Amino acid sequence: MECIGTVKLRGINSREVLLQDNRSHLLQPDRCVLPAKRNVVLFSSANKTGVGIKAARVVAGVDLGSNSFHMVVARLENGVLRIIDDIREPVRLADGLDKKKRLSIDAQWRALACLRRFGQRLRDLDSENVLAVGTNTLRAADNAADFLAQGENALGHPIDIISGDEEARLIYLGVAHSLAHDDQRRLVVDIGGGSTELIIGQQMEALQVNSFFIGCVSMSKRFFADGKITVKALSNAETIAKQELEPLQKRYRSGEWDVALGASGTIKAAARIARECGWCEEEGVITADALKRIRKALTDAGHIDELELKGLSDSRRPVLPGGIAILRAVFSVLNIDTMRIATSALREGLLHDLVGRILHEDVRGRSVQALASRCGVDDQQAARVEETAVKLLGMVAGAWKFQDEELEQMLGWAARLHESGMMVAYNQYHRHGEYIIMNANLPGFTQQEKQLLAVLVRAHRRKFPLTIFNALPERWETQAVRLAILLRIAFALNRGRVDMQLPAMKVKGGKNSITLGVPDEWLDLHPLTKADLLSEADYLSAIGYKLILK
Repeated sequence: MECIGTVKLRGINSREVLLQDNRSHLLQPDRCVLPAKRNVVLFSSANKTGVGIKAARVVAGVDLGSNSFHMVVARLENGVLRIIDDIREPVRLADGLDKKKRLSIDAQWRALACLRRFGQRLRDLDSENVLAVGTNTLRAADNAADFLAQGENALGHPIDIISGDEEARLIYLGVAHSLAHDDQRRLVVDIGGGSTELIIGQQMEALQVNSFFIGCVSMSKRFFADGKITVKALSNAETIAKQELEPLQKRYRSGEWDVALGASGTIKAAARIARECGWCEEEGVITADALKRIRKALTDAGHIDELELKGLSDSRRPVLPGGIAILRAVFSVLNIDTMRIATSALREGLLHDLVGRILHEDVRGRSVQALASRCGVDDQQAARVEETAVKLLGMVAGAWKFQDEELEQMLGWAARLHESGMMVAYNQYHRHGEYIIMNANLPGFTQQEKQLLAVLVRAHRRKFPLTIFNALPERWETQAVRLAILLRIAFALNRGRVDMQLPAMKVKGGKNSITLGVPDEWLDLHPLTKADLLSEADYLSAIGYKLILK
């Protein structure tokens, strides 16, 4: 990793944007907070072949957090990221999550208004150059799917939801790329609006990741909803946070890491307050003693409306008590005295993950191979099925309008894992494989991507489970069914589990059909394969598709 320089970003602290949506009675200002001036260290990253991308392309990462939405836009040229835009808006999505785990209408409208503004900036980018993800609140919301459908329309790009562990991995990736190249083991802490992530990593690798269901918005909503800040409320909040963290105390205590880093708005705000109030001499750090002073300032104020601290922004004030309670608990449980502030976090991690995909260093491929290995998958058979499935896809890509390279990758990965369920039992192994994939830790995959992979594995044999495809994002439903059909045919053609030359076939895709031109003499020499294909025609007929052998 080579540091190639820095770029300065300048922005105003805030701006007022007048929002009028199609509810005629609602007219309200939304605060759109841009980052203060900061330096962003840029690193180059060569791909495995040493070939960089010469033509410049613009890429973007969008983080739909529980407290704020963030968007970072960068230019990628010769494998180097140069940040050209960075916007943050305090949406308070978690504040709109009710006891029934449903997002309120007002919270959704705040979020959609923000996404429309982001969408204007990203309007001219291809979706393959944008990675947008939702975190804890969207993981928890029962009506997240309905919101995402509207959110994707507002943003103009797909939005996926990531697991807590995947969020932690991406946070570490963003932080690691902003640091000097060394062998230190780093503890990274990120306190978001709805969750807190702890990561221990070294160089570019996250070695240990955990996500906890405590965040600055949810904690403030629970203990300081009326705005009052009392010693008892703060103590109770800290106790709850400690109870969440204590089961992993031994794995994260000092001695397991060399330096502690904070990557969230809460931690950055605490460091800024401590510095401007004179409680920390060094810039970019927060100490246990400074946190104690901030805690006293909170209780002295007695109410959020009375809280006046140098360095505290209006947007951070309502969620500061909950965030400080969590941060003090982290310091106490993990025996931290000093924490340094990281300049990057999840959104930068999204950018670097996206660049990895562009440069063919996709962590998802390694995750698939690792899971296949753990499950004892027959690599040779998986490779046969993968090769056949991808060839079939190439033959029907035009007719079936497959233009997304991601879907080709998903088909190949599903072929690699289609027998993963045999680790449990041969009987119903396609169902076991679905369960394994949905519940496995697969770094790099969003929840929707894991679901697509699991659905394809489940559907590769026996009765076609059409209804499970309805749970996929609408953009994938039709194409996912077709991918499953291709995987099923590839599976049938390789039933013999031996290396053999498949016949030259003419394959044609129709709206609800696929035609295989297989020589009769070859089918006569392979009667089991012929029987499997005829059975497959019956299975597909039940869902309205025709498999025609000619």
